[in-house]
Amino acid sequence: MKRNVLIIGAGGVAHVAAHKCAQNNILLGDIHIASRTVTKCDAIIASIREKDSQCGPGQLKAHALDALDISATTALIRETGCQIVINAGSPFLNMAVMSACIEAGAAYLDTAIHEDPAKVCEAPPWYGNYEWKRREECSQAGVTAVLGVGFDPGVVNAYGRFALDTYFDKVDSIDIIDINAGSHGRYFATNFDPEINFREFTSTVWSWEKNQWKANKMFEHRQEWDMPVVGTHATYLTGHDELHSMSKHLGVPNIRFWMGFGEHYINVFNVLNNLGLLSEKPVRTAEGQEVVPLKVVKAILPDPASLAPTYSGKTCIGDLVKGSKDGKKQEVLVYNICDHKTCFEEVGSQAISYTAGVPVVAAAMLIADGQWDVGHMVNVEELNPAPFIELMNRMGLVTRVRDASGDRVLEPQKERASLTVEDQSDAQVLVGHFGYQQSTLAEQRMTG
Repeated sequence: MKRNVLIIGAGGVAHVAAHKCAQNNILLGDIHIASRTVTKCDAIIASIREKDSQCGPGQLKAHALDALDISATTALIRETGCQIVINAGSPFLNMAVMSACIEAGAAYLDTAIHEDPAKVCEAPPWYGNYEWKRREECSQAGVTAVLGVGFDPGVVNAYGRFALDTYFDKVDSIDIIDINAGSHGRYFATNFDPEINFREFTSTVWSWEKNQWKANKMFEHRQEWDMPVVGTHATYLTGHDELHSMSKHLGVPNIRFWMGFGEHYINVFNVLNNLGLLSEKPVRTAEGQEVVPLKVVKAILPDPASLAPTYSGKTCIGDLVKGSKDGKKQEVLVYNICDHKTCFEEVGSQAISYTAGVPVVAAAMLIADGQWDVGHMVNVEELNPAPFIELMNRMGLVTRVRDASGDRVLEPQKERASLTVEDQSDAQVLVGHFGYQQSTLAEQRMTG
């Protein structure tokens, strides 16, 4: 049983993760939040107290930390007695925080692939450039490291694994579709860190097609999808973290990621990009000052966390899986609907942060409970998705499935006729252990 959690970062995802850890601290114990700006950590703790999110007794403590300082992070993990570290900070921090976890013997979780500040849209498989090189170290130290366990990457990886194992004999394609049908009311803003957001789109867009990597240009391929609740939206083929691991582990010949963009976003993005304002390379001003254009743009755009109070509408993210079962063609959509306003009322965040923050805490709980405490490095699709989906249903992030039989809440125990007796027993234990005070939130999102 692992207890006490250290959350690295104090942005929107860290805010949600802290609230959810506090809601479940009977299992997770003390909650520590660390960032270079300790006042942001203090603000998250104040929000937890204001929302009365803490379920049981335990510490809520803020710490000032430069997470690139491996020795300082290692020392903080040891001083606080934290056995689980949630890296909800910038992807630039991944390898440093992972190193500290290996040194301190703490489980490691993150929500995005590592990034080198000097490189964008790296050659696939991207995980092979950084995280996967540390596999042996994790195994030797007996450290559980679950990579990319936000929503996308993360939940969509689990959806792909669950669909493949449950509904199909053969899968031909997985199309991951991410639609934000909400409105924040600002002229222009990004829903998460602008620097990371723009870096996803300024170079090669990689997709996995016919069992090989295909290079594309941003906004080159457009597709309209009719999705539950949010309706029909235009999306564009985009490179994304989960493709780099799902292509390796699932044995599916075609895996693509589609993200919804409005014309206004595309126009602003193209202007900024064509002017060179999205470049990660430093330039020198006439006054001799060196600046990075992308960091300047980030500095003048709204903080994504500030969008939450006025955000309205819903998100829809899911996996459209096509293949065959018993020789017949089969199509299944596994998805989630999340409401911006409901998220703000519960934890003071918008839905983009909520959908990333809930899964990483669910994963932490499964590590604490032992079910995902595997003692080595894994991507989400390498783990049993059933308890993960079941737990998120009870934490307010409800999964649904749409197929030839209709549209319904996905309850893994009922859907998986192939579950072993041992797996069913584990799932029943999970329901009993984590079922407290989550049903109302789940019911809200099932109907919302």
